[in-house]
Amino acid sequence: MKLNYKIIFHFLGLLVLFNGGFMLLATLFSLIYKDGVTLQLFSASAITLLVGLVVMVLTRKHTKEMNKREGYIVVAFGWIIMALSGTLPYVLTQSVPSFTNAFFETMSGYTTTGASILNDIEIVPKGVLFWRSLTHWIGGMGIIVLAIAILPLLGIGGMQMFAAEAPGPSADKLHPRITDTAKRLWLIYFGYTAAETILLQVAGMSFFDAINHALCTLSTGGFSTKNASIAHWNGQPIIQYIIMVFMFLAGTNFVLSYFAFKGKVQKIIKDEEFKLYFKFIAIFTLIATLIIYFRADVSVSSISHPMIYGEEESAFRHGLFQVLAIVTTTGFVTADYTLWTPFLMVFFFGLMFLGGSAGSTSGGVKVVRHLILIKNGFLEFKRSLHPNAILPVRYNTKSISGDIVFNILAFFILYMLSFIIGALVFSMFEIDFVSAIGLSASSLGNVGPALGDFGPVNNYESLPALGKWWSSFLMLIGRLELFTVLVLFTPFFWRNR
Repeated sequence: MKLNYKIIFHFLGLLVLFNGGFMLLATLFSLIYKDGVTLQLFSASAITLLVGLVVMVLTRKHTKEMNKREGYIVVAFGWIIMALSGTLPYVLTQSVPSFTNAFFETMSGYTTTGASILNDIEIVPKGVLFWRSLTHWIGGMGIIVLAIAILPLLGIGGMQMFAAEAPGPSADKLHPRITDTAKRLWLIYFGYTAAETILLQVAGMSFFDAINHALCTLSTGGFSTKNASIAHWNGQPIIQYIIMVFMFLAGTNFVLSYFAFKGKVQKIIKDEEFKLYFKFIAIFTLIATLIIYFRADVSVSSISHPMIYGEEESAFRHGLFQVLAIVTTTGFVTADYTLWTPFLMVFFFGLMFLGGSAGSTSGGVKVVRHLILIKNGFLEFKRSLHPNAILPVRYNTKSISGDIVFNILAFFILYMLSFIIGALVFSMFEIDFVSAIGLSASSLGNVGPALGDFGPVNNYESLPALGKWWSSFLMLIGRLELFTVLVLFTPFFWRNR
């Protein structure tokens, strides 16, 4: 079957149109705060809207059917097109010095990685900072899911693209129609963002800082309006606790949030992934807290305000914050955790491979995959003792097919291979071992802060240009869960069948 190129370009045009619309929001903020770049942001929006409109008009006569291959192409190239068009606000306002840096910052935004090349964030115009946070928010729930919500207007079914956007081991449906699923998820996403904005403002943040951090928290992104990230508010613990609550929610399957609002609490309590996610955070926080508390003699400085080590609350707060930030791949920081003893540096590096829940905005491997791998590992011991027994892997009391288990095993192997290859390529740019493995794990897992020269108090500005493009590629395949992008590099994908 030949590819339906017209519908592919029609949908890409629609995504570019969306991008232009969101740029208008950034233009509005620029106008309100009189930051001096309103005209440039409006020009970026106008160009993007015009290109999207022209492409949609030229491809309006298309067959309104989309198969799985076309869905994968739209998802992968959709993110690239969004990132390319998303560079315009940076380029036209000259907020970012080169196109490579602008693309890196934009890809980091859409993939919710949160790695930045900006050395002084606080001098960047407010309209550009808001656009930067918006790229997180758009990418958080998935630009494809957003578009699915309006597909009925075009007379197109979006099931194929939802499968490509969320290729996890299970696909919980809130409603038989995928468009209604997308709308419900976006409503919860928007509601959480509004709630966090209000709470942060009440806690003492300015409205601008509050809305930006809410956009970046719910998307598990990590961009901040302050050079010191969340350490800027180390003297205001309530702000950090509010952000922690919403990081936890953002790393939880959004379907469970829907069940909570419907009063179906039992479904949440019985969900195996949620229980393991909660236990992981509790255990890891306890470990981090104890080490911070009892190693009071360790000379550690935060980024902005001195932490009071040896105090229970301080140790608990900073331990919990960094565990949540890395497990959910949000990437906010309250201190340089790489100085919290060698054990904690390696500990947090390991957490970069965990990830949040499936159906959340987190990156990484995802808790449910780890859960099924662990269960299958234990069953292998039983199978070795009872070779004739039928011992299926169960998840939420239901038996999982062997195909799903094999898919998860393949994903994990491919993820680790991608990490190793990623680190090897970074090492070719004469980057030291610790920095190279940190860059690879952070880029692939969409975490943000890495290790070594690219740790939590540094940024990615010193990374060579080719290294930034490689990091951007790792961010993309990590955000789209490997198969969605890598399948495009196989010859059989492009054969007409």
